[in-house]
Amino acid sequence: MTSRSSAMRSVALKGASLLLGSRAQPRLSPAIHAAAAAATAPARNITSVAAAAIPAASDETPIPVDIAVPFKGHRIEPPSTSVTTTPKELIKFFFDMFLMRRLEISSDSLYKAKLIRGFCHLYDGQEAVCVGMEAGLTYDDCIITSYRDHCTHIGRGGTVLEVIAELMGRVAGCSKGKGGSMHMYNKATNFYGGNGIVGAQTPLGAGLAFGQKYSNVPGVTLAMYGDGAANQGQLFEAMNIAGLWDLPVIYVCENNHYGMGTAEWRAAKSPEFYCRGDYVPGLKVDGMDALAVKQAVSYAKAHALKNGPIVLEMDTYRYHGHSMSDPGSTYRTREEISGVRQERDPIERIRKLLLAKEVVTTAELKSLEKEAKALVEADIEKAKASPFPDPKELFTDTFVNPKGTEFYGADRAVTHVTL
Repeated sequence: MTSRSSAMRSVALKGASLLLGSRAQPRLSPAIHAAAAAATAPARNITSVAAAAIPAASDETPIPVDIAVPFKGHRIEPPSTSVTTTPKELIKFFFDMFLMRRLEISSDSLYKAKLIRGFCHLYDGQEAVCVGMEAGLTYDDCIITSYRDHCTHIGRGGTVLEVIAELMGRVAGCSKGKGGSMHMYNKATNFYGGNGIVGAQTPLGAGLAFGQKYSNVPGVTLAMYGDGAANQGQLFEAMNIAGLWDLPVIYVCENNHYGMGTAEWRAAKSPEFYCRGDYVPGLKVDGMDALAVKQAVSYAKAHALKNGPIVLEMDTYRYHGHSMSDPGSTYRTREEISGVRQERDPIERIRKLLLAKEVVTTAELKSLEKEAKALVEADIEKAKASPFPDPKELFTDTFVNPKGTEFYGADRAVTHVTL
């Protein structure tokens, strides 16, 4: 074994340790895992008060819908473009995506007001990937992603307060105010971040999938990355191990067409990212259509559990620049951005479908929007009231058992902590 391949296996096994803990877990039967999941997994119900007042919000009558943009397959037969949804699911899609959009717009304002500092990468425009993905998953499934992770945390059952407080560096944040924008985390629902190094989450994703397979957990891991990370060598090394070991991992490329300020065609000789796994099958998906994402993820999950890895390329778009330091208009035109908003916006697609199927009225949608805005504003105020972490917290969450470890700051006389 070469030192390079040995190192890659080491990284993958570190990912497995995230799931398994410090000791290997016993092999439990699928029935035991299913019973435990039913007892502990949070319910995926609409939490909106306004939705509860809408009769259709509890209606599970099937609604047939044809996906507008067909899937493209690589080494695999694409799933059907005929899908079934319900009024309840569509209303949840609308509320969740609107809430995510409002969260990101508010984060922009808070950053400009200097209440959020440091790196900050916004997700507005890409919400359909998050909500559609979750509709095809359970909390037995793991997700690990890049630094554009605010809405992924919400999708995994997190709260707006946890995100906003983390962005502000407050203790009410999901990582106790010590992670910031790039390091959201929720072990309870198998969300493993939030990773700041481009592409580094892909071998860790293989490790999480290895942990699931080792423990007979009936779930898959989604390792998410952008088109900017799609040329990373570690991605292909991770795919190789996943293919060798038939790991239940779905590699999700969120192709928003710009890696920082570089268009995909300038960085990749072959920008058909769903084909880039070579021996790993792939699908290209309209990532601005929540129902298409749901269909693709459900299909990919069944494939991964039976056959091993698969790649999903989500054709999506971000409205903001790469980060808050990027105006987002120097390498693309404002006309391009407005054109996507008018023709492909994921929230407007669901709005039009809800109205066309006469599931809700325009007034009922307005009530959902009003509640989402109020929820975000209320949680912003709660986040502002949350304190900053105690300076001693700089030294915690480093070792499982610190055993009296001593830490010193630059000035040894001033900063000295024994754990």
